[in-house]
Amino acid sequence: MYKRSLVFAAACLGMLLFGIVMISLGTINTFLTSKFNLDQLTVGSLAALLPIGILLGSLFFGPIVDRYSYKNLLIICSFIIFVAFEGIAFASSFFILQLAFFLIGFGGGIINGGTNALVADISSEGKGANLSLLGVFYGIGALGMPTVTALLSKFFPYETIIKGTGLIVLIPVVYFFLVKFPLPKQSQGFPIKKAFELIKESSLLLLGFILFFESGLEGIVNNWSTTYFGKAINLTTNNALITLTVLAISLTITRLILGGLLKKIPSFMVLYVCIFFAVTGSIILLIGKDFVSAIFAMIFFGIGFAAAFPVILGYIGEIYKNLSGTAFSIALVIALIGNTLLNYTTGVVSQTYGIQKFPIIIIISLIIMIILLSITLRKISTKVKI
Repeated sequence: MYKRSLVFAAACLGMLLFGIVMISLGTINTFLTSKFNLDQLTVGSLAALLPIGILLGSLFFGPIVDRYSYKNLLIICSFIIFVAFEGIAFASSFFILQLAFFLIGFGGGIINGGTNALVADISSEGKGANLSLLGVFYGIGALGMPTVTALLSKFFPYETIIKGTGLIVLIPVVYFFLVKFPLPKQSQGFPIKKAFELIKESSLLLLGFILFFESGLEGIVNNWSTTYFGKAINLTTNNALITLTVLAISLTITRLILGGLLKKIPSFMVLYVCIFFAVTGSIILLIGKDFVSAIFAMIFFGIGFAAAFPVILGYIGEIYKNLSGTAFSIALVIALIGNTLLNYTTGVVSQTYGIQKFPIIIIISLIIMIILLSITLRKISTKVKI
């Protein structure tokens, strides 16, 4: 008794919100450093609270949406993020800052997982295509907010911008209140035994470990490529940052294209082709020695990273329809652990052998991902149309 187009729009608004709040935090580091006289280590400790919050949010959202559906959870988490942003704007102590950063991560993790699971639930066909379109809205938020913040900072103090960002967060809440969402899948009570059985599901674990490497690759390319470009090929800081913008644009445009392509071409073929682009990008990264090669590497990475999450989450949503939220929670937690571990591994390798080994880490991870994907596709071929 819900209208699919309106619910899809609600999910897109939620993902847009997630993109805005996650990226906008990076724009306030200067303000925080100045206001609270923080050093880089302390600012880094604040940023570390974000992934902790996201991890916990990703863990909790699944059972909740399976039992109670999505509406109230999206409203509550949006309000939590609003409170957190206002907390940053009015903070008088470092503890309040720490709490605010954690809450933004927690609320963002729930919204990210919840909107993906919601789109999978309402898509009878073309789950991967619709999830790809959903991902476009994260890109719009992530690309738009830094630009708007940079423009507004010329006219308003950072406190005002942060307060305004918090108020923007409340806009989707009005829409969430008005839209009718799907009913809970487990309205008679959450089946705890079945949920624990999911943890032992080999198909789900294999799909999760593909996302383990995908999330890790996205994380290290975002976090370490600028360092690599600066030290390995002597790019200026501005040019290195431009490559990150190119990556985000490439990823967003590709996901927009995949929204139509995945309805016409088998998803596994699209995924393999995208991984091939990522491999090509890593080879360019390895042999390229100038700004142009860096740009092309990031374009190829954007194309290469676009398909994995929509396609894999689409498979999960199809196989585990009755407990899709919980299945998404398990997969996303595995993915976030991969992000953390691969970033840590990159740091250790860079410290021990030099940042020049960065492309090798990417290539090895992609090879493992291809092997996992081929094994997984054979295993799930009887359960879902690939």
